Amino acid sequence: MSITVALPPHPVCCSPLLDHWPLPRALPGVQMLSTRFDPSLLDIEDFQRWGIPAPEAVSKRQTEFLAGRLCAHEALRRATGVASIPAVGEDRAPCWPNGVVGSITHGAGWAAAVAARAEQWRGLGLDVERILVSTRADRLAGEILTPRELENYGDLDDSQRATLVTLTFSIKESLFKALYPLVNKRFYFQEAELIHHDDNGQARLRLLNDLSQEWKSGAELEGQFVQFDGYLLSLVSIAR
Repeated sequence: MSITVALPPHPVCCSPLLDHWPLPRALPGVQMLSTRFDPSLLDIEDFQRWGIPAPEAVSKRQTEFLAGRLCAHEALRRATGVASIPAVGEDRAPCWPNGVVGSITHGAGWAAAVAARAEQWRGLGLDVERILVSTRADRLAGEILTPRELENYGDLDDSQRATLVTLTFSIKESLFKALYPLVNKRFYFQEAELIHHDDNGQARLRLLNDLSQEWKSGAELEGQFVQFDGYLLSLVSIAR
């Protein structure tokens, strides 16, 4: 049962929260909320009104942090009936309530959060990126793509290369967010590879290093993604 509590005024720097599922495959019990934000409209008092500690950062970082926490607050309410604001852990990751998994993402004026009960899902990782321009994609490709992922890179046109690097970057970020709470170990772009993606927004990743006794090299995980308004949104989910 949802607990109704009078909320502070919605910050003018954020659009009304949108309850939708833009990704190709809905996940049972997973709630997603998103908003668009404008740092030029930030009112620093909104942090106090909502009980959110304001990070010491420039207004852009403060606004995206506020937007992400607002999305998480409502995603938690819809998933569990109890709304709260995830704190920031010592590792800078959000601290979700006991019995809940979730993920927050923000960038380039758009933010979103997902949350679900841990009895259904072990891990969720959400990431949004602006589609890279091809020149920047080419500069980043060697850092983000593994040698196998790079094999046919030169055969792609500008748009295809830009999309591939953006997708690989984003979905590996989502993979990290989903797995990090389970392995308690940082890992990097070269420690996983994208082994499948298709026009329907389905993807599959394979680990290339051992991360824990359970999550070893060769383990494969499912992901999904969607493009909209110049963004690419990806999600990696680990079922209970």
